Amino acid sequence: MLANSYLIADSGSTKTDWVIISPGAETKSFQSAGINPFYQTVEEIIPVLETQVMPHLGGAVEKVFFYGAGCADEKSSRPVTNALSHCLPAASTIEVASDMLGAARGLCGHTPGLACILGTGANNAFYDGRNIVRSIGSLGFWLGDEGSGSYLGKTLVVHYLQNELPADLHADFAERYPEINRLNVLDHAYKKPYPNRYFATFSQFIAENIKHPFMHNLVENAFGLFIEKYILKHENAVDYPVHFTGSIAFYYQDILKNILKKKGLKAGGILKSPLEGLVQYYS
Repeated sequence: MLANSYLIADSGSTKTDWVIISPGAETKSFQSAGINPFYQTVEEIIPVLETQVMPHLGGAVEKVFFYGAGCADEKSSRPVTNALSHCLPAASTIEVASDMLGAARGLCGHTPGLACILGTGANNAFYDGRNIVRSIGSLGFWLGDEGSGSYLGKTLVVHYLQNELPADLHADFAERYPEINRLNVLDHAYKKPYPNRYFATFSQFIAENIKHPFMHNLVENAFGLFIEKYILKHENAVDYPVHFTGSIAFYYQDILKNILKKKGLKAGGILKSPLEGLVQYYS
């Protein structure tokens, strides 16, 4: 690997997408487990880097640009910065910033717009073409994240446990997840690590049954909440394109575009990952 290679990461709570840019060589992409300093210490992050990232590098990396969930500022990002410094001591530059800034740069490039994340978690920001100017901060999994995969999954499970699903969906869910009961869910929610990841796994059941009116309405209502609580609070939101990244936005983009239209907003790009745009941004 050439010494002036760039390593760029877009990390959520569930997974991290990585790309290596080397002059004169093909761009290489791979994935690792999610890295989030809100939930992980530097001692927990280092093994992820050593086992799931380092084997892909094959040599020195000059610059590292890591955009991740939980990396709101220098203090909160420190576990990631320290872990990267430990594993990549030859790197001359290691920059760690929020996944929101990464999404904004990947989605908008150098053009102003509204950038949003709808993956395991949810976030939003107004971007001026270089930096985030304003963000209507989400309160995280327990108190916010409307529209995210964890929110959708949590909502579905609550409907199931409270016998609010239509009979056909209730039967299908019970067959698919026979281990699900009140005590099991409460254990995952309050005692086990990464409850956001746990509940996000149930969004797959929603995707498989999205043609069912109940599921369609569940997703539509969640997106409507996200837009009302976050997007419409940005001044002059109707004047800018609203871009999205994340698996939830990507796979439910038809519903998302329809809700944006109903709210009088302009749909921008909808990408599964902002990495392609970030490669262009740094190129």
